Amino acid sequence: MWNERYQGDDYLFGTAPADFLRRAAPWLKAGERVLSIADGEGRNSVWLAQQGMRVTAFEPAPNALAKAERLAAARGVTVDFHRAGIEDWDWSEAYDVVAGIFIQFVGPDERAALFERIRGAVRPGGLLLLHGYAPRQVGYGTGGPPDPANMYTLDLLRDAFAGWEVLRAEDFDAEVDEGKGHSGRSALIDFIARRPG
Repeated sequence: MWNERYQGDDYLFGTAPADFLRRAAPWLKAGERVLSIADGEGRNSVWLAQQGMRVTAFEPAPNALAKAERLAAARGVTVDFHRAGIEDWDWSEAYDVVAGIFIQFVGPDERAALFERIRGAVRPGGLLLLHGYAPRQVGYGTGGPPDPANMYTLDLLRDAFAGWEVLRAEDFDAEVDEGKGHSGRSALIDFIARRPG
């Protein structure tokens, strides 16, 4: 399904990074190792690489990966791209930063398992960057899955990452213009947290 959505030359979500990454920028440092989960067409991983970070990204859709590689080449940066889904990625390595941006294609049961993998992939003292939709997004219909159970709440994220230092936790509405895939009034969640050292 995702590979079909990524067909053609257009970038479904545009080539600019999610605005969330600009909000996260004060906590990011050049040279850090970053993992970008379900990276899509590369707009976020490429931007992170442009900030001087060493980025690994995985994505299961070949059409998306091909566009991501073209985008990285066009921007003059290197990203270590891998074809993989969340279920077959090797989660044993720890990173300075783990970024999950609009990865709400999993329901609550699978999300618990994914969050457990993410917790292990952030090194002690490292950062988690999570960005997605709040449940009311379903009523807006401007992007994301149709099931509110897939969405985030701040309480859900604070519980999932209990004991972590929360650096940013915001639930807000904003106009989003990220290609055809995300466009219009949107209910957004920003969550940045540091794993205990």
